[in-house]
Amino acid sequence: MRDEKISEFLNRLADRVPAPGGGASAALHVAQAAALLGMVARYTTGDRYAQHAASIAEVIALTDELRSVALRLAQDDADAFTAVTESYKLPKDTEEAVAERSATIAAALVGAAKPPAEVIVVAAACVELAEKLLPIGNPNVVTDIAAAAEAARAAATTARVNIEINLAGIKDEGARAELTSQAGRVDDIALRAEQVTAAVRKEIAR
Repeated sequence: MRDEKISEFLNRLADRVPAPGGGASAALHVAQAAALLGMVARYTTGDRYAQHAASIAEVIALTDELRSVALRLAQDDADAFTAVTESYKLPKDTEEAVAERSATIAAALVGAAKPPAEVIVVAAACVELAEKLLPIGNPNVVTDIAAAAEAARAAATTARVNIEINLAGIKDEGARAELTSQAGRVDDIALRAEQVTAAVRKEIAR
């Protein structure tokens, strides 16, 4: 997926196939958020921004890393969802087969919920970086900070839905608790993203 053309990915996304789907899209949302923040940071360099050079260098390094992680998560999500669909195809003609199938499905559902949970972590990091860039970033690209915040918010809210759809089939209480906790972060992420966008809109309306 990392090397796929956008048109090819969208064709697969639109096709009647199990994956890629919403989970991979969420990961790509947050990859775009990280990329946009990296672009803003790279426009915030030179003598004019010398006092913020250390902070900007940190943002560039972090956004590059987050972008790479997000691309991996897009593929991980597609692979994990494929594993779920394959697990439902397992035979159930004997009691042992039924038990093995159930265990495989349960494990696959946990696996399918993990990439979106990680997407939420990356989205939170992107929103935090948007907040950091907002007061110091080059004002000529301030709208891209809002675009990044909105992409991160879309990633987080989509990832939450993809966690919740799997929770019903997950019996492992530890896994359920961890995944529920991650999903519970999304309202705060969305609120903070909204606040970034509101601040940008206020700035450009002056």
